[in-house]
Amino acid sequence: MKTIRALLPVVVLLAACSNPTGQSNAQSVAVPDMPQPTRRAPADAASMKLSFSPVVKKAAPAVVNVASRRVVQRRVDPFWDFFMGGGQGGSQVQGSLGSGAIVRADGVIITNHHNIDGMSDITVQLADLREFPATVLLDDPRADLAVLKIDTKGEKLPVMAIDDQDQMEVGDLVLALGNPFGVGQTVTNGIVSALARTDVGAANFGSYIQTDAAINPGNSGGPLVDMDGDLVGINTFIISRSGSSSGVGFAIPAAVVRQVVSAALGGGHSVVRPWLGVKGRPVTGDIAKTLGMSAPRGVLVAQVYPGSSADRAGLKKADVILSIDGRPVNDEGGGAFAIGTHKVGDRVPMQIHRNDREQTLTVRAEAAPEVPARDERTLSGANPFNGATVVNLSPAVAQDLDVDPFAGRGVLVTKIGGGYAANIGLQPGDFIREVNGRAVNTVADLNAAAKLPTRNWVVTIERNGQRITARFSG
Repeated sequence: MKTIRALLPVVVLLAACSNPTGQSNAQSVAVPDMPQPTRRAPADAASMKLSFSPVVKKAAPAVVNVASRRVVQRRVDPFWDFFMGGGQGGSQVQGSLGSGAIVRADGVIITNHHNIDGMSDITVQLADLREFPATVLLDDPRADLAVLKIDTKGEKLPVMAIDDQDQMEVGDLVLALGNPFGVGQTVTNGIVSALARTDVGAANFGSYIQTDAAINPGNSGGPLVDMDGDLVGINTFIISRSGSSSGVGFAIPAAVVRQVVSAALGGGHSVVRPWLGVKGRPVTGDIAKTLGMSAPRGVLVAQVYPGSSADRAGLKKADVILSIDGRPVNDEGGGAFAIGTHKVGDRVPMQIHRNDREQTLTVRAEAAPEVPARDERTLSGANPFNGATVVNLSPAVAQDLDVDPFAGRGVLVTKIGGGYAANIGLQPGDFIREVNGRAVNTVADLNAAAKLPTRNWVVTIERNGQRITARFSG
């Protein structure tokens, strides 16, 4: 998971002027040099009295409530069981309540991943209060989105168009629709407060729309709509000290929504996103002066992954990435988002600063390679790794698990079950580097080392960049 800046308050993941012609630009084809729409502030008191009602009437029928639940076994308290005669076991129902939007008339719905994560029973309630069981077509934890499907028996449902034309500007009016606190469908209004927020949120792939439209628990997965009534984002989380809206809410932009929905409708069970293969840091004022730049902007390249698309495009250490496909890039997250919303195979222009001048490279969008092969295994036997699930590190695995692909070859712990691994304190995210003096570069290396006929073990792991060596026997 991303680490939020310490100065920010707690990030709470939430279960979160009409167009008189009624026309939408959501599905229009982008034309080079097309004039941008004219934006006007209300001119007088009469203009301020205009209603959002036409926008709501268009959008609201396609907004749904998403309720999910699962049954879990409660832990038995040994103290209570011994002294009070038991009664603390049994099952318990856990639930989640969120929102969603219908994006295809046959019952395809977009919502947040965290609304349905780990849930086995999902119910969708339409605006007319009818309820349908839902299945998951695609779950994308990396973007915190999920695509659901309900069986409408051939009935065509109201649909919300996805406007991913990337024409939003700070100050644009927006509405947030959803079911906050389970009170029923609600509409709040606000403006776009900021765009391309990358260093917030728990999902590891995002460039969020920030809005002051009130978003509260239950709004998650509901649409953020523009004045055409089209979906421009999915409301996802807020920053708040109280857990309720404080006017700092965030929505996943429509470009990511389109990508996830398209993958689901294409029969995919996951979203394949292009990977740049760059490690860098934002350009500060001091760095900009050193490089002869007029202002601090862009990402200073520290490493380029060998054989990556950036490497083949000619990007080098000490270059500064200024923009990708015309989108300004000011941190690693921004670069990952700019390339990650493209289709594999696209040729994407990347503007860089090198040797006191700017130039353009062309990057071919490619999926992160899974080399070496994943080879995921859960180890067993009389060894310290019993119960640990491990995998070979590759750029694809690093992208899936949000770890550093530049950590070098190695074996990554992804899960700890029972067994010795839990007892000795191994944790997900640990790299196993050496066993009894032998370097461990692959899962096969570790599996062979774990089968050695010995009762004495010297194990070296790497955790948060620090190497730790411990001895075990027995």
